[in-house]
Amino acid sequence: MGNTDSRIRTLGEEHMTKTVLGVVGGSGVYDMPGLDNREWKRIESPWGEPSDELLFASYSDLPIVFLPRHGRGHRLSPSDINFRANIDCLKRAGVTDLISVSACGSFREDLPPGSFVLVDQFIDRTFRRESSFFGKGLVAHVSMAHPVSPNLVDRLEEATKEVGITCRRGGTYLAMEGPQFSSYAESMLYKSWGCDVIGMTNMPEAKLAREAEICYASVAMVTDFDCWHPDHDHVQVSDVIAVLTRNAEKAQKLLANLAQSFPREHEACPLGSDRALDVAIITPPEDRDPELFAKLDAIAGRVL
Repeated sequence: MGNTDSRIRTLGEEHMTKTVLGVVGGSGVYDMPGLDNREWKRIESPWGEPSDELLFASYSDLPIVFLPRHGRGHRLSPSDINFRANIDCLKRAGVTDLISVSACGSFREDLPPGSFVLVDQFIDRTFRRESSFFGKGLVAHVSMAHPVSPNLVDRLEEATKEVGITCRRGGTYLAMEGPQFSSYAESMLYKSWGCDVIGMTNMPEAKLAREAEICYASVAMVTDFDCWHPDHDHVQVSDVIAVLTRNAEKAQKLLANLAQSFPREHEACPLGSDRALDVAIITPPEDRDPELFAKLDAIAGRVL
């Protein structure tokens, strides 16, 4: 087993993977100026329908693939997003590094609306969503102790500094089911847990990206203080959208700066998130379900 692993690593080093940067977010992100070779493409997935077609483009010769998380026109609520199909399609598109850009509420006075947070931990409170590609007939367990890729966070942090965006590195994102906003009791509970921000979309997205061996990082853009704050006890969609629009403009500048200096050869993740399946699959070959095995061709083809 050791010799085989060593041979795989050597082959991986000899044949470097070209970087394809993936971005999941809203219209303010994929409408960013300066994109070349724009083309919307439909990608088929055995996991069902993704949120939308994928936008293939380039910026400063870096290949970028955008996916509107809620679909163009914001047609899908967080609970209706097919996260498995989304991640599978991004994997089939060759994405090596994935950046989530999403709105969130804040639990901290020092993270007011307009702040950006480079999340490094999650608490998953969703309950209506399929959260794994694996299951009955082919079981795997990946580590989520450190759910984001530090290389990506390093580069995002540097880009925020260069474009003058107020940003905090590190923070815990509470993923709630939605689509309703929190009750006051829920908001106070999550705040007491030490959570920094709250949103509805980063889970199970981050879990599935790890299973797909895609390096993942989250840019959480604060739109409001959630209802724990006396001035925000009734979160208004109109207020959120106003801040979201301003945040989207900053996100465009962030991504443009990031793309200019992003490595054109994929950097190996120091946490091994891009090789997460090396030691994750439990079910022996003779006991694996053929149907599930076939559906995992893109997600786990490297190890299966």
